[in-house]
Order: sequence, then structure tokens, then C-alpha cells
Amino acid sequence: MLEGFRRLLGGKAPPTDSQTATQAALSSFDEWSRRAQVQIRSPRDSGGLIVEGKTDGLPWRIEWGASQRPYVPGQELRIRATLPLPPDLQANLQAIVLDRPLQEAIEKAMFEQFVEDVQTRIDTDTPAEMRWIVMHPRLARAELGELHERYAAAASLKPWLQQWLAGPLAPALLARRDEAGTPFVLTLNRGRLTLRTALEEASPGSVEPQLRLFETALREARSVRFDDDPG
Repeated sequence: MLEGFRRLLGGKAPPTDSQTATQAALSSFDEWSRRAQVQIRSPRDSGGLIVEGKTDGLPWRIEWGASQRPYVPGQELRIRATLPLPPDLQANLQAIVLDRPLQEAIEKAMFEQFVEDVQTRIDTDTPAEMRWIVMHPRLARAELGELHERYAAAASLKPWLQQWLAGPLAPALLARRDEAGTPFVLTLNRGRLTLRTALEEASPGSVEPQLRLFETALREARSVRFDDDPG
């Protein structure tokens, strides 16, 4: 299925020279890391970049390097943090917000794979967030409001998702620079919030806007007051 998805999106971008790209990224981040009081390093076993910091006392981690998802071509930027959610919510909550072209491409790819009768491979080969798009309740156009033109969103607990998007996160998503063909995905699974997008060259100028958006998503996720027990 994953090969079919890569074909659908036009294939992966040619890989960059990882050592050269890593050194350039490290150099460009030196001043920023001192100013922002974050830790920056390169992974021992591969090219790329790792930046670690905190937002309101909650640790986050930026990773830039080879893509870990078939829907992100070339180099990938990942930002992650673990939320202190109640145990029941942590176990049951799965949510995804993604750009609409990517949502449509994923749905098309998954449909084509079903037509080719490879259903037995879907659970093992497909990233979980790709399955959520067709598995979980999706916000309708009226529920998404202004986000509808650019984004799709789904969650195992739809009311939680609606609360998450009801505050500053929606304007932050609308303000995000929308580059054609650049996938963007924001997920929450087992308490871990993750932002993924394609980014061929890492620099403070390209990473900081994504981090600001992630921090907004992180704060809003912490502020949701949700009880999934109707009793």
C-alpha cells in the first residue's frame, strides 16, 4: 500500500546530502539555540537535527531528517510532546488535523488499495493516522467553519476535537503559510502530540513558525476540559 501511496503523490523527492544538510542546519541554529535557550544536536546514527526545549514547563522535541511517513516526501520536520492527560482519555483519544489535499490523496490511495484486494496489509503497513481518516468521525463543513477550505479533521472523540479547535488553534492553523504540495499533519495519540510536515532545509526561519503553531496546539490541548463518561 505504501508504494502505491508514494506513486499517487508523485514519488519521493531526491534525497539531499545528509552530512552537508546537517552541518548547514547546525550552523544556522547556533545563535537561535542560545537565544531560545534550547538544546540542539545531531543524531549519532544518522543525519538530521534534534532540538529540545519546553513550553510552559512541558518538554517538546523537534526532529528534522529523513521522512518517517510515506505521505511526506524528502526531509521531514517532526515536533512532539507528551501531554499529561487523564488515563482514560490518554488511552482512548486519537485525533488528526491535516491539510485537505493530503486528506483527499490518502482517501484515494486507501480506496485504490482496497480495490486491489490487499485489505490484509492495511493494518500492518499503514501508519495509524492514515487509518483514522476513514475510521473516526470527521468534522463536517459547518463544524470546521473557516478551516473547511484548507483542512480536514477527525477524532475518536469528536467533542474533544471540537473543543480543541474552538479557541486559538483554529486562527493559528488559518495563519499557517500554505505551500502547495507540502503535507501538514497534526495528530494526538496516547497523549503524544505530533506535528509533521515536509521541510527540505531546516533553519530557524523555517522551523520557528511550525514550533509556534505546535505550541498553540499544545496549550489548547492542555486546556480542553472533557469528560467522556456521560454518567
